[in-house]
Amino acid sequence: MPTATPIRLCAALLLSLCLLPAPAHAEQAEQAARGSWKVSGLPGGPAAELALDAQEGTLTFAATRGGARVLEPSPVGIVTERADLSQGLRFLHRRDRLVTEHYTTTVGKRLKRAALMREATFAFQNAAGARLDLVVRVARDGVAYRYRLPADYGPVLRETSAYTLQPDATAWLAVHRRDYENPFVQHTAVTAPAGDFMVPALFETGGGHLLITESGLDGRYSGPRLAHEAGAATYRLRLWDEQVQVAGALETPWRVLIIGDLATVTESTLVDDLAPASKVRDTSWIEPDQVLWTWLAGGREAGQSLEIQKGYVDYASARGWPYVAVDAGWYFLPDQWDVTDPDWPANSWIPQLVEYGRGKGVEILVWIHFRDLDTPEERALWLPTLNRWGVRGVKIDFMDSEAQERLRWYDEILPATAANRLMVNFHGSTIPKGIHRTWPHVLTMEGVHGGEKRTLTTAHLTTLPFTRNVVGSMDYTPMAFHRPSRPTSDAHELGLAVTYESGLQNLAGTVESYQARPEAERFLEQVPAAWDETRLLSGRPADHVVLARRSGDRWFVGAGVSGAPRTLDVPLSMLHGRWLVEVVRDGPTGLVRESHVIDGPSGRLSVPVPGEGGFAAIACRWQPRITTCDR
Repeated sequence: MPTATPIRLCAALLLSLCLLPAPAHAEQAEQAARGSWKVSGLPGGPAAELALDAQEGTLTFAATRGGARVLEPSPVGIVTERADLSQGLRFLHRRDRLVTEHYTTTVGKRLKRAALMREATFAFQNAAGARLDLVVRVARDGVAYRYRLPADYGPVLRETSAYTLQPDATAWLAVHRRDYENPFVQHTAVTAPAGDFMVPALFETGGGHLLITESGLDGRYSGPRLAHEAGAATYRLRLWDEQVQVAGALETPWRVLIIGDLATVTESTLVDDLAPASKVRDTSWIEPDQVLWTWLAGGREAGQSLEIQKGYVDYASARGWPYVAVDAGWYFLPDQWDVTDPDWPANSWIPQLVEYGRGKGVEILVWIHFRDLDTPEERALWLPTLNRWGVRGVKIDFMDSEAQERLRWYDEILPATAANRLMVNFHGSTIPKGIHRTWPHVLTMEGVHGGEKRTLTTAHLTTLPFTRNVVGSMDYTPMAFHRPSRPTSDAHELGLAVTYESGLQNLAGTVESYQARPEAERFLEQVPAAWDETRLLSGRPADHVVLARRSGDRWFVGAGVSGAPRTLDVPLSMLHGRWLVEVVRDGPTGLVRESHVIDGPSGRLSVPVPGEGGFAAIACRWQPRITTCDR
């Protein structure tokens, strides 16, 4: 088991940063005279560089890691209706401070967090006297900046924010789509086609990996995308709205650059570290775990049948899974599809299902279309009714926008669901941008080209842990063993229960497909959905991934490859002492389980996998006569 707690690690990092003094007044004066500034963190870690063009008064932002350039000098600036703060700027002053925070989350790569960042605020002014503060933060796993406007200068028209990469930087990009449901495809920075791409976007440069993303997006602003011109190495940030409405002073979301080796990027919590603190005081009712999700298993018929849902409750109870999710159809008229029953509060069978599930130790989550929650009156009817019935959570679908108007709806639905103690899964939605820290009852979000799609590739699947899932819980809906379009082997699919982090892990298979794979049933009875620690053991986007996650005193491992068969030989450096490791892999006629005794931290795990294959594993401390890690 690891011996360094987050608090100890933060103390060590804090000491290291304190030993790096902020620039002295003389040094600051020299930097100001040059029109260039640097914000540094730990030695060898990322640093931010800011430069002001003396003639044009324009700003550029760059990032380095260990002295190597990761982001080339790139424009920064913001333009509003009454102030152009992208040019003609004059430097005023710099202020530095350390930001240290300890917090817990309900989901994610680890539940206990320690954040330590160096912050520098640079104040500028244009010729008309309008003020721009550029707030820069540097952490061990990346850098970030945001714009702060201390006065109301009218609606925001655009940002000049852009990201310039080395031309030959490998890029993993997904074409922009309003619900984030497009696959990630490999290019280089200059050969990517012209068009708009989603945030996050991953690049590999001479200085390491760089994931472009954001944190702290809400109804005060507008969602982003990356605009690319053919043959260019620069990606401009575009906002969803042509005008972002502002009332008073403004702080924009953080423009986040997660920087480091691939393990640092994959394990980063920087998006949450930058986000506002939790707005939910009591989180005792928020319980992440496995969900038997019935849409791909039963579709419309299942969503409109109490008896079918009772059967799912029986199966979930037998597996020890605490939740069943009832998807679309339950409140529609029985002889029509997609038409709400006007008397649903009186006619619904959901209260009967809740009562039935309660007797079996299984609780109920229900699907709701966004259109049924888009007014205060509707929310005042639906949410208290579900709470009164004993429903534990809602899957809200089809928001399909990051316009400011829709983001303001999120600002309204989030406190309303929390007040009614309803856990939330957003579908057809934006993606996590610090929401898990600020609103901890949001346990997962879709925003992924996921298990419902019929055009999946293992290249995309082995890229998701390094892109979309870096920023927060991802409702991919794994375990659709019965789907003929599934590109994965059985063991690769099983490993997704660990490879993909989701606070509500919606398991998408049919009862029959699970029963036909008893080793999958057995593994899924053990694997949790909340983690104390995450480690990348091996991987490369679009090639393979091996991720380990710890829950209590057990480690779970998920692995998958794209392409040809091979042997995955991975270090288990997180283990200390002697451990029993049980591996579920693809055998000649189905899933098989093997046991290994491994001495850490130098021990390695070697598993042969077929093409598009993988494995799943559980590790627990070895003791004499121990034969399994199952509990």
